[in-house]
Amino acid sequence: METSIVKSQAYGKDRVRVVRVVRHADGWQEIADYWVCCLLSGAQFESSYTKGDNKLVVATDSQKNTVYYMAKTLPAEKVMVPEVFATEVASFMVNKYAHVTTCHVKVTTKPWERMKFDNKGHPHSFYREGKETRWTEAFVTKSNPPSAANTTVLVNSGFYDLEVLKTTNSSFVDFWRDELTTLPDMPDRLLSTKVLCQWKYVSDNLAQLQQQPFDSIYSGVKHNTLDVFANDPRAWVHASVQTALYIMADRTLNDFKGVNDVYYALPNIHYFPFDMTKFGLKNLQTDAEVYMPIADPSGYITATVSRPDKGKL
Repeated sequence: METSIVKSQAYGKDRVRVVRVVRHADGWQEIADYWVCCLLSGAQFESSYTKGDNKLVVATDSQKNTVYYMAKTLPAEKVMVPEVFATEVASFMVNKYAHVTTCHVKVTTKPWERMKFDNKGHPHSFYREGKETRWTEAFVTKSNPPSAANTTVLVNSGFYDLEVLKTTNSSFVDFWRDELTTLPDMPDRLLSTKVLCQWKYVSDNLAQLQQQPFDSIYSGVKHNTLDVFANDPRAWVHASVQTALYIMADRTLNDFKGVNDVYYALPNIHYFPFDMTKFGLKNLQTDAEVYMPIADPSGYITATVSRPDKGKL
């Protein structure tokens, strides 16, 4: 007889691929292309794990169908923004099923870019380049289950695989040295990283949360990331990827008051000058022109940055 307890649980449908096309009367068309993961959790699901009782299990196929149903029946403006679509699906689930305490919906997208000809966007043709992946996830949780009268909403948004590189204006000097240190000071180096960035919204008012300018915030966070990486002298004068990360996050928190905190993960993808002294050629330090990319190992710099606690000001 089993005596263990289920400490946490969630189940659902992953990688639901859904595409919504919006067709305007003038011939202009828009497209949203999503991968959706929907997970349900609640104390009453425990018996499906411990007793083989499926009476309260909402089939994962039904969850898949719900995603398509919502994509069709919601107003277009609530489907085209990933954060709004995710919160709508999650809210629908916790309101429809009394025994569901939390619904977690994650939406991932690689947006299609509209083709342009003679500086004009084509009304219905798109292309996709190798670019970062946008994602969001919404957690809608009942405050007093099984009642759905009050809920809390947590939304995480972000992007990953934004690959950037600059050939100068990056340094790493004056770091800790001991008998295990072999890395020399690098007053100027080639810097590359593949950015993962995530930011958070929290609210107990779904309608109010959905008024956040999610697309503008996404574009703003991406702009801040690229602008600091390329242009802010503090990001290299102070000689660390950590400094660049902090400035990126701080700028976003100051620009967007609805964002609670910002997380970055910045792997330092190394490009080392190839030593050509054996060939009688100078290719180190200020003479470096030919580099050898090193896939592994890489540096890995992370941090979560938030506003100061008002009580500590």
